[in-house]
Amino acid sequence: DRAAQSLLNKLIRSNLVDTTNQVEVLQRDPTSPLYSVKSFEELRLKPQLLQGVYAMGFNRPSKIQENALPMMLAEPPQNLIAQSQSGTGKTAAFVLAMLSRVEPGNKYPQCLCLSPTYELALQTGKVIEQMGNFYPELKLAYAVRGNKLERGQKISEQIVIGTPGTVLDWCSKLKFIDPKKIKVFVLDEADVMIATQGHQDQSIRIQRMLPRDCQMLLFSATFEDSVWKFAQKVVPDPNIIKLKREEETLDTIKQYYVLCNNRDEKFRALCNIYGAITIAQAMIFCHTRKTAGWLAAELSREGHQVALLSGEMMVEQRAAVIERFREGKEKVLVTTNVCARGIDVEQVSVVINFDLPVDKDGNPDNETYLHRIGRTGRFGKRGLAINMVDSKHSMNILNRIQEHFNKKISKLDTDDLDEIEKINN
Repeated sequence: DRAAQSLLNKLIRSNLVDTTNQVEVLQRDPTSPLYSVKSFEELRLKPQLLQGVYAMGFNRPSKIQENALPMMLAEPPQNLIAQSQSGTGKTAAFVLAMLSRVEPGNKYPQCLCLSPTYELALQTGKVIEQMGNFYPELKLAYAVRGNKLERGQKISEQIVIGTPGTVLDWCSKLKFIDPKKIKVFVLDEADVMIATQGHQDQSIRIQRMLPRDCQMLLFSATFEDSVWKFAQKVVPDPNIIKLKREEETLDTIKQYYVLCNNRDEKFRALCNIYGAITIAQAMIFCHTRKTAGWLAAELSREGHQVALLSGEMMVEQRAAVIERFREGKEKVLVTTNVCARGIDVEQVSVVINFDLPVDKDGNPDNETYLHRIGRTGRFGKRGLAINMVDSKHSMNILNRIQEHFNKKISKLDTDDLDEIEKINN
């Protein structure tokens, strides 16, 4: 569930991620003096907004903010489509743009932000409240299910954040908002939005009610074709900021495999390796929730400190588990693919594939393999990946993964455990 994953990322990002990806700026107008900023002062913000930015702990703009803010704050306003992952400072960027455009004396909605779910809307709302802390005249309303207003009422808050269905009702059926007075329209998490039933059509219907000179800002972590098509319908003449795809490298990661005959043998082999692992932190990947639950229980029974991250947990529970792991309260995290997307824990130096990653047809899932073992060896450090092989079928999958990456995966012998010690230290 993309919305849950996105919310999880927001909850566990205690600070900005230092992304290595370069930002690529594609301009709408090649003659415009597009520039990037290195400090918030250069943006000539209202003093109470600058105060809000610094109070939030932003000392200088992040990579995405350096390029996006000058475009978003330019006069006349410019439209923008931007790709940026969770943790890169995009919410703060578009919130700053909305707060800068508001006329506090006008008591009606002037900025509208769409989020795919209630929980994600609340997260954005928190950022608006923090950044607008020194600007008490600015008020915020949530257009979400369950927020009941009297019929015929008009809203006096200048910023409305909500989910597409409720916002559409407030604009058309209930007439709480006059869409013709909206100056800034933000579409956040466009990729999650598109994956959610009905949101795409509702968002397009809302956009069509807005004035022609309304500034459109669209953000998405991924840019698949469906997102592009949608963006082109909603955002006329945009500036575009994209992340250049960097090839993730496996050069700093040593890869091994261990031959076993069945699940219990895999567990015993894991316990042998485990003695060498516990110095650092490890992530162990299983194919199903059931295996992950069984493995975590067995490891705990052996007296090991283990955290389990599983799909049936509430997002807040998952965030708490990741936080404990990040703080080093648990040394080992047992998880499935679903939960591990986008988790960054710098101290992880060992990744174990208890089950090799396969797609729904049972073929090797190379992207997931890269994603899993990319948890280690991050930022140029040395890392270690160990693959558990328990059948001819899984050996075949491992061979195909080796061919795909053109990297040899060596067999792990007990002599190599000294090597593991070295890597961990």
